[in-house]
Amino acid sequence: MVARPFGALVTAMATPFAADGTVDLEAVAALAEHLVDAGTEGLVVNGTTGESPTTTDAEKADVVRAVVAAVGERAHVVAGVGTNDTAHSAELARQAVAAGAHGLLVVSPYYSRPSQEGLVAHVRAVADAGGLPVMLYDIPGRTGVEFRTETLLRLAEHPHVVAVKDAKGDLQAATRVMSGSDLAMYSGDDGLLLPYLAVGGVGVVGVTTHLAAPAYARMVAAHDAGDVAAAREEHHALQPLVDAVMTRMQGAVAVKVALHALGHVPSPRVRLPLVEPEAIEREELLAAVHAAGLT
Repeated sequence: MVARPFGALVTAMATPFAADGTVDLEAVAALAEHLVDAGTEGLVVNGTTGESPTTTDAEKADVVRAVVAAVGERAHVVAGVGTNDTAHSAELARQAVAAGAHGLLVVSPYYSRPSQEGLVAHVRAVADAGGLPVMLYDIPGRTGVEFRTETLLRLAEHPHVVAVKDAKGDLQAATRVMSGSDLAMYSGDDGLLLPYLAVGGVGVVGVTTHLAAPAYARMVAAHDAGDVAAAREEHHALQPLVDAVMTRMQGAVAVKVALHALGHVPSPRVRLPLVEPEAIEREELLAAVHAAGLT
């Protein structure tokens, strides 16, 4: 069995806001409990789906504390601490430790687009500041800079760097990393969990797992048991939901609309520059949610 430092099924958790736009900590705790009850083994808080670009440092600490208090004994709580300022990221790492986080998510610095040498120095500084297990987040479509294979192999030598959330969708590159290191590779694309498992990946850090954690758990269990047909059946059944949540609007927007419709958060509110979807977009999303058997 492959090592899964944060479990196999990890949810990139949304941050519920009240109708006035403030962080709703009661709803944060309730959502965390719901997700873990549904089968989620790990929660990434204060990531992109958690709208980290628009929450303050104090709000981020509050969210970590609320989630740790609610489910910290039952699930891995990983705090997103990525910014494009290394000193700020290091401070967020120390803050996350003080708030009780079990691990850190470190994205490549966006917009500034550092060299690979700068990327290595950034990660090492943040990892050293936190002292917790680190999951790297490789999503060049948003950050503008990727973790190249050789860079990941170098960072794998750091004692705190244990995993990668890989949102490049390049299975060949992921295989090279797995062949050359002990890094645990998590699919950062909801629809690619099964292909990642097939080549040695350990799980998913997903958004649609907010809605369909049991189905993802069944897929992982079937794969681990060698029942490829059953795993493939779950994979195909999930694709319409993945398409609806992940391809028609920003993921945080979509999942909040769905969670609100299902009664799991009190408001679908997002913060600018994100906005709620148009009525037709909402109707199409909820139609896919209901078609997936979620009511």
